[in-house]
Amino acid sequence: MHTHRARRCLAGLAVTGMIVTASVGTPAAAAPAADVKLYANNVIVAPDGPQKSVELRPLTDRPFGNYTVRLDRRAVAAFAEVTVASDWGDCTTQGEVITCEMADEGEPTSLFDLTVKARAGAEIGQQGTLVFTLTAPDVGTGTYRSTVVVGEGVDLATERELPLDGKLGERVDVPLTVTNRGTKTVHGMVLYLSGSFGFTPSKRYKNCKYSSLILDDSNVACTFDNSLAPGEAVRVDSTFGGTIPADAWAPNLHYSWVAWFTPADWERSSLIDSLGHQGTDAALKLVPVGGAQARALDQTDTDPVNNETGITLTVAGDNNRADVAAEGATVTGAVGATVPMTVGYLNNGPARVGPSGQKALTINTMVTLPKGVTAVAVSNFCVDPSEKEWKPGKPGARIYSCSARGTIPRGERVKFEFKLRIDRAGSQTGTVKLQGFTSGGSPAKDLDPANDTAKITVKSTGGTGGGGGGGTLPITGAATGLIAGLGGLLLAVGAGGYLLARRRRTRFVA
Repeated sequence: MHTHRARRCLAGLAVTGMIVTASVGTPAAAAPAADVKLYANNVIVAPDGPQKSVELRPLTDRPFGNYTVRLDRRAVAAFAEVTVASDWGDCTTQGEVITCEMADEGEPTSLFDLTVKARAGAEIGQQGTLVFTLTAPDVGTGTYRSTVVVGEGVDLATERELPLDGKLGERVDVPLTVTNRGTKTVHGMVLYLSGSFGFTPSKRYKNCKYSSLILDDSNVACTFDNSLAPGEAVRVDSTFGGTIPADAWAPNLHYSWVAWFTPADWERSSLIDSLGHQGTDAALKLVPVGGAQARALDQTDTDPVNNETGITLTVAGDNNRADVAAEGATVTGAVGATVPMTVGYLNNGPARVGPSGQKALTINTMVTLPKGVTAVAVSNFCVDPSEKEWKPGKPGARIYSCSARGTIPRGERVKFEFKLRIDRAGSQTGTVKLQGFTSGGSPAKDLDPANDTAKITVKSTGGTGGGGGGGTLPITGAATGLIAGLGGLLLAVGAGGYLLARRRRTRFVA
């Protein structure tokens, strides 16, 4: 019955321009079972602003079966309209309390959502709490709260599109601007950039926070104390830019995304949770720089859609591509023994490979094991493609799909490690086959498709042998920036499906 959930997620993005109201609400003392975690996000609304979405979301993938949600709106009824859609379960209303009987099909989406809009005559500074009480069999009862605040409405705006051009090895300036199109002075701003892979400033500014380098160095948020008067526009200073690597795939096309927030909207954004690495270089500035002023009131953007910029970077180049070569393995052991095996591929260059822009080559490695062996330990970066559920590193399959995230330079190897139990005597063979595709999912070829397949050979020496070892094994080799591409997709959930769809990667360096 929850086909409407995906529709609600998209609707929430359309209403707010992005997920800007998903910070964790404060749970009450009562809570469900210890292995079940939920949250409800806080929101800030303006008297003349759009409605905002509040969701009760699980942080675990445990199904809840049939459950009940009781929503108490009494504390916000004087200044906010709170609405639950008619297709969200079987609901009854008694005054300002809504009780809904629900059925969960195990989807990792919201358990309950609603919209909040400031009433006519709402006063800035008013606030109250929505109280959710969820009851589910075998889980128990938990109470969660979402704070609703009425803030001052302002309107930050920026250019809708920013086209950029560059060549291999060339520095590119990123002249981002923001304008106050409202009638009230904006006190403080936050610039968020979700760039192509490595699309960060050449400097790591002390007023900016970055996502972890080991995970994704393309996301950055910079905080400014500037006050922006109605009609005034400012620009980031000229140090904000990056250099296209000389070994980047070219020609190519890259997309990035930028948004400007008020401080209050940023504090309630789910994006804030993905950042935490503070820069140490001199602060990024806005020019011309206005005087810093303390915020007297929380402010919220009444038109979040017009504070987003889509950046398109066109990289020129004379067919700078790459060749990748599959690398198989030969292993030997007695029947019953457990032996290690490492397979993968080598990038022969000259260009980097990996999810970098629209045209660059990304590699998926298909590993088909011989019939006479059993995988007892598997790299966490490999999954059984026949499984409906995503289970990285699950042993026991015969075919695995393996993937690494990051750009891989010339001469670097990507390795996937397994432990195989030899079950049958004799020589047996399997394969390592590379599948190439672009970031958009279209099939793509490297410079030499002839070396995209390699053999796995398992030879038993006769007799029986012991062995063991379990658990999961990481990618090894020279690569320091690689992580699981498959598991890494989960990291994008906090940033919302919108960012996941918009993000295309390339690497910029200082």
